[in-house]
Amino acid sequence: MDGAYVVARLDGVVSADPRERDRVCVEVAAALLADDTEPPFDIGSADFAADPFLICADRYWWQRFLRRPSVRTAAACARWLAAHVPQEHWAVVGQRWALGNAFVTRDDVEDLSDLVGAALADVIGSDQHAADTAFFVALYHAGKLRANFWHDALLGFLESSALAQAAGPHRARPVYVALRAFGALGSRAITAEHAVGLLDQAWGHADRSRQVVDVCLNGLAVAPPFDGQGELLRDRAAEAVRAYPEDHMFHFRLAQGQHMCAAHEAALASVDMALRLLPAAGVRVSHSLLQEQYMTKRDAIQEAWLRARQDDRQRRRWERQEEANAELARTVRASSVRSIELLAVFTAAIAFAVGSLQVTLTGSLSLGDRLWLLVGQGAVLAAFALLVVGGTWWINRRAHHE
Repeated sequence: MDGAYVVARLDGVVSADPRERDRVCVEVAAALLADDTEPPFDIGSADFAADPFLICADRYWWQRFLRRPSVRTAAACARWLAAHVPQEHWAVVGQRWALGNAFVTRDDVEDLSDLVGAALADVIGSDQHAADTAFFVALYHAGKLRANFWHDALLGFLESSALAQAAGPHRARPVYVALRAFGALGSRAITAEHAVGLLDQAWGHADRSRQVVDVCLNGLAVAPPFDGQGELLRDRAAEAVRAYPEDHMFHFRLAQGQHMCAAHEAALASVDMALRLLPAAGVRVSHSLLQEQYMTKRDAIQEAWLRARQDDRQRRRWERQEEANAELARTVRASSVRSIELLAVFTAAIAFAVGSLQVTLTGSLSLGDRLWLLVGQGAVLAAFALLVVGGTWWINRRAHHE
């Protein structure tokens, strides 16, 4: 296919309507693929929304990966990137192509156990770009393992495979470390502390990209529960939303973290924002699939919120009932005490009346002696009544404090 014609056609839609631009880019990409010709132009930006040359190349490699989802296709893509994409755009373009195309071809995972020695050199080459090619191919295969949630296989591949070793110094890049963190977070053989340490290493890297953020948040969201998981996901996702306010996925991750922290109202607002930002179409994004996923989470958040409100109302009813029961117990206890006190006073009064009547009506004592006898008897009975009342008060006071 004539390169000048391709460039002229793409130049003609630089300022065109987005739909027209996408239509032309798809047509040119399909024609290049049918002609078995790689895109004959360089990429000057990382703008996947407006640069027709990048859009066309993106569609071309997407279709080529779908036609043959193999490490050889990934190696060819890596070599094209090295020749046509400036290094300053590689982190955005290269990582997006490797991980994005891995996701759409995740149902075809190759067995790379025999990719060593001459076979490995046949795939990645032996020139000065061999490490770069190996790195891209490793990201592509790791992306498939990640998309299938094969955490232990992913971790083993990244740490010990011949292809990963061939990537050399690129293994220190944040996207590589983020994929290791993803594998460690999902593995039940790795401690959460070690996994979070890897995640922090990738997250805090100066060259952290959007793909690094996505892999880290994805790893936190799907990891088995550990202490502080919800708070960590919520805080990191909030940071991601501040950095990428139009990214629907990061709003969704924020909703997941808030849901884990039982911040149901905030989680509902975040998932609603994710639904609003979700594009209606996309090459690697299935609108219906993501919409279903977001709506499922929204239903779970709403159900948890309603359940929490019901539990809160029930808890308040229990508290009011407990307060009423305590007040009733206090009333009954006070009534019992008053009854005992009244009984003691009444008993003393009866005893005094009976005793005084006997002293008054019988005996040969003089009037003065009878008066002293009555006073003494009254004092003893009064002391008895006071002792009963005081003892009852003291016992009730101790019971109240206990």
